Formats: sequence, structure tokens, C-alpha cells
Amino acid sequence: MSGNPSSSSTSQPKPDELDIEKILNREASAYQREVEVERILKAFKLNAYDILDIDETATMEEIKKKYRQISLFIHPDKCPHVRAPEAFDILKKACWTCFNRLFFSDAESELSDKAQREELDAVINQARSIVIKALNLSVSISNSDPKLQGLDPPFKTRLRTQSKLLLIEEEVRRRKAVKMNLANEGLEARKKDEEVAQRKRKAEEDKNWEDNREQRVDSWRHFASSSKKKKKTKVAVLG
Repeated sequence: MSGNPSSSSTSQPKPDELDIEKILNREASAYQREVEVERILKAFKLNAYDILDIDETATMEEIKKKYRQISLFIHPDKCPHVRAPEAFDILKKACWTCFNRLFFSDAESELSDKAQREELDAVINQARSIVIKALNLSVSISNSDPKLQGLDPPFKTRLRTQSKLLLIEEEVRRRKAVKMNLANEGLEARKKDEEVAQRKRKAEEDKNWEDNREQRVDSWRHFASSSKKKKKTKVAVLG
């Protein structure tokens, strides 16, 4: 008979096979989580788009969605990778620094300031112009234009590479400015310390002057008294 129950039962996976499938899926998931951790650790830390692996034209909703997906995927409680906490912190810091905090709770909030994203976008737009001009194309060209497709290396790779160079230059300038400010602050601090020390020395000198006043008066009295005695002494005339 075609309805033989033994034929239908053979199509059902055995319990052992189900367990194996679960193990394989679990191991595949763990491997994918570790791959994602490695990707974040290797990403350029000054470019939040690179860390999120998302297009620079992404909306805040797309950024928020991608951030939540990755943060859950590599969360140290779920990912066995020994550096998962480090990757998680990198992801969180990048988003907090570059994207609008209004979309995120305080617990997540390293997706900070609108101005921060605008600064990053300005550098990326500058990089885009450089890449486009190097291809002898108009900067008004759309990223989806066929002329930007099939390039070797791809347009996205070129854009990320040029963005990295410009971001490094910006970071070097920023650090020099911070260093100069610190040096100026240090110079001002030294000037203030010198002024304080000078005032302190003056106060000590004034105090010593007052403390030695009686001694100076006594010395003057002794000198005056000796002078009077010398005047009263008669000089013996010879002969």
C-alpha cells in the first residue's frame, strides 16, 4: 500500500540527526560571531561607517537597526571570542561618537552628537570628491551610476581608503592642536606658579624685614652712641 506508515516514518529525521543539526547550527553561529568580532577589531577606528559596515548614505533608522543587530550578535554574553568585549566597546564608542544619541537610550548612548556625524560626513564627502575626480567624473555623479560599477578596486573600497587617509590627517592635526594647547596651558601654569612664588618670596622678605626691625634699630643706636663718644674724646697735643 502507498499509505504504508513505515514509508512516511523513514522521511522523518531521527533524534540523533536532529541533535547533530542543532550542534552544527550552533557551531556555525559561534563561528560567524567570531568572524564579526575579528572584522570589527580590524576596522578603521576613526570611521564609524567602517565599524558598522554600513553605507555612508544610510539613514538613522538603518544605522540604528544595524547597530542593534551587531551589538546583539557579538555581545560578550553570547559570543565566545575572547576579545568580544573589546569589539563590543569599539562598536559602542564609534556609534556614540558619530551618530545622534536621540535614537538611543542612555545605556547604549555612544551614538552622540549630530555635529560629530556631520564632521565625519564632511571628511567622507571630501574623500568622495577626490576619488571621483581621479576617475575624471563629475562629483555630482550618483554612487549607483554604472560608471562606478565594476571598478577594480571597487568604488566603495577606494572611498574607504581615501577616507582613511583624510581621517588620519584630521586626527594628526587634532592631536597636534591638543598638544599645543596643553603646552600653552603648561606655559601659563608655569607663569602663574612663578608669580605665586615671587609673591611668596616678597611676603617672606617683608616679614623678615619686620622681624629684624628691632635688631636694625639697636644697631643704629649703638652706632650713634659710638659716634658721640668719639666726638667727646680729646686729642692729646704733643709738645
